Amino acid sequence: MSNFNPNIRTTEANLNTPLTAGGYDANSVSGRSTGGARIIGTPESLQSGEGPGPYLMLADTLEGNDVINLQGEDLGEIKGLMLDVERGRVAYAVLSFGGFLGLGDKLFAIPFSALILDTDNKQFVLNESRDRLKTAPGFDKDHWPSMADERWAHEIHTYYNASPYWE
Repeated sequence: MSNFNPNIRTTEANLNTPLTAGGYDANSVSGRSTGGARIIGTPESLQSGEGPGPYLMLADTLEGNDVINLQGEDLGEIKGLMLDVERGRVAYAVLSFGGFLGLGDKLFAIPFSALILDTDNKQFVLNESRDRLKTAPGFDKDHWPSMADERWAHEIHTYYNASPYWE
């Protein structure tokens, strides 16, 4: 289980509202960004210092980041990012969930706008329960869906209550 920082702030208008000590406050982190992941953290972690982050990052620096839900439960880790090359956008984060030592993992295409990047804890937050994720549409490493299929993409965005990034 991840360590929580009760002093985390969002980058939205409620900068001065601390999140709850027992986890993430759904009211503070549930809003959607303009197509990308929302970013939360203490003012210190959000200020640009050395390097490009947290607003502009190398994609491979996000691979391996843990993903938790609002209750702090482990949901897996980011295996990679899927890019919509024509639109120049991050379409999905590929989440690996379940299994043991990489065996039996189920993969999920999570719309990038459904994720929240917690810069203080260097992890993502997804507003889904473990039980709901277990029943989410997923795939295995040898049988990827046709992610360019518009019907599939709409179903995934609807499942995670995320606005399609292309609209």
